[in-house]
Amino acid sequence: MNAASASPSASALFLPPSGAPTEAEASRFLAQAGFAATPVDIVRVQTLGMAGWLDEQFDAPRSLSHFDWLISKGFDKAKFRNGFAGVDATLWRKFIGSPDALRQRVVLALSEIFVISMAGLPVAWRGFAVAAYVDMLETKAFGSFRGLLEGVTLSCGMGVYLNMRGNQKGDPRTGRLPDENYAREVMQLFTIGLQQLGPDGRPRTDDTGPLDSYDQGDVSELAKVFTGWNFDGASATSPEFMRRPMTHSANRFAVGPKRALHVAIAATADGPTALGIALDTLADHPNVGPFIGRQLIQRLVCSDPSPAYVRRVAEVFADNGRGERGDLRAVLRAILLDPEAREPAPGPATGKLREPMLRFIQWARTVGLKSPNELWNVGSLADPAKRLGQSPLRSPSVFNFFRPGYVPPNTDLGKLGVTAPEFQLCNETSVAGYLNFMQGVINNGIGELKPDYTADLGLANDASALVERYALLLAANALSVHSKDVITDAVATIAARSDAGRRNRIRAATLLVMATPEYLIQQ
Repeated sequence: MNAASASPSASALFLPPSGAPTEAEASRFLAQAGFAATPVDIVRVQTLGMAGWLDEQFDAPRSLSHFDWLISKGFDKAKFRNGFAGVDATLWRKFIGSPDALRQRVVLALSEIFVISMAGLPVAWRGFAVAAYVDMLETKAFGSFRGLLEGVTLSCGMGVYLNMRGNQKGDPRTGRLPDENYAREVMQLFTIGLQQLGPDGRPRTDDTGPLDSYDQGDVSELAKVFTGWNFDGASATSPEFMRRPMTHSANRFAVGPKRALHVAIAATADGPTALGIALDTLADHPNVGPFIGRQLIQRLVCSDPSPAYVRRVAEVFADNGRGERGDLRAVLRAILLDPEAREPAPGPATGKLREPMLRFIQWARTVGLKSPNELWNVGSLADPAKRLGQSPLRSPSVFNFFRPGYVPPNTDLGKLGVTAPEFQLCNETSVAGYLNFMQGVINNGIGELKPDYTADLGLANDASALVERYALLLAANALSVHSKDVITDAVATIAARSDAGRRNRIRAATLLVMATPEYLIQQ
C-alpha cells in the first residue's frame, strides 16, 4: 500500500526520509519549517537530518518577548497608550532575526488562524495587547491544542477583538443578550468549522447535502458561557495587565443551565468551570483534527492537501502515539515529515503560492538583514500598491487575508476545484507592488536595515554560479533550465569589473529569481 491509499495507525510516529538530504531537499524543507535556507542552515539540516533539526528547534530558547522589547524601547509611556508604535518593529525583529525559526513560522501560521488584527483593537494599550497575544502564541505553539485554545480565549487581545471582554449576562428588562461574536467564531474559525467533517477533512453529507456542525441555538448557548470576563486590573498608566489572562466577575455571568454543543453545563457551575467544560468539549470534537490540521498544512506546506494527508495528520492530532490528544509538537512533526510534504506528487494541486510577507522574510533572512540600532524600522507592509499587500497581525478581518477554502474563479485551478487561498491576495496591483517593493529593498534595504552582499562578491564574477546559488537558497533548485538560462544571460550583461558592478549582479539575480513562477509557487 502507498501513502495515498492507507494511513498508519494512530500510534505510528512519522519517520523522516532515510539518508542525508541533498542541498535542494534541505532548502525546500527549511522554507516550509522555517522561513529561509542559508548555507549554514542547509548544512545543519544535512548534519542533523530533518527530524533532528525539528527536535533542535522545538527545544530552542525563546528570544526577548515582544512585550518586554516594547517596554525596553520606552513604548510603555503614556503618549503611546492609544497606538501601535513599536509593534510592527518587534514583529519584524523576531520574524527576520530570531534564531528559533520553526517557532516563529508556526506563530505566524497560528496568527492567521486564530486572528486578531491591529485593524480592530479600539482600546488603550492596544500595542501591548498585540504583543502579549503573539507572546502567548509563542508560549503555546508547541504545547497542547487545548492549552492554546484557552490561551487564545482568555487573552486580552482576543477579548477586545471579538467582544468577549465585557460580555455580560442577558437582561430581560432591557432586552440585552450575551454577545455572540466569540461564541460563533471560536466554533466557525478556531475549532470545528461550519460542517461536520470526516477524519480526512471532507464534509459529511446526507441526502440534503453537507451536515452543519452547529446551529444558531448552539451559538446562543455558548455565548452565555462566555459572559463575565474582563481585564485583570486595567490601568491607564501601565500596560502590564495586558499580558495577564482575563479574569472572571461572577455578577456578570449568565445564570441558569447552559450547554456547549451536546454537553450540558449545570446551573451550579461558575464561570471558570463552565468555560473549562466548553473548551474541553470543543477541543475534543472530532472535527478539530482535520479542520485545524488542514489549515496548518496549508500554511506550512501546500494549499490543497489530499484527503489522505489530512487524515494522517488528524490521526496524530487524535493520538500522538502516547495516548495524548492535540499534541501540537507531534502534529507539526507529522505535517512536515509526511510523504506528501517531502516528495509531493506532480500536479496542479501541488505546492502553494508563497505569501508576500513570507517572500520578504525569506529574502531578509537569506541576506542576513539586521537592524544596527535594534529599532527594526520596517513598518507596515500592508499597502498592495507600494508594498506587499500583507503585514503580520494586520489582516482586514477575523477571516485573515484569505479564506482556507478559496478557489480562484475563472482559472484552471478553479475548473479543477483546487483550493489556493493565497491567490485571494493576487491581483494586478499586488503583483506590480510586490516586484517594485522587492526591487527597492533588494537594492537599498528598508529603513536602517541594509543588505550585505559581501559574502557573494567573489561568486558574482560567474553569472551562472551566482544564479545557481540563489536558485538553491530561495527556490530550492526548482527553477527550470530555461528560467535559469534567461536570468543568467540578463545578469551577465551587467559589468562585474568592480564591487559595485558585482553587487548589481547579486541584486539582479535575486530579484529575477524571486519574480519567476517557479519561485512564487513553492513546491
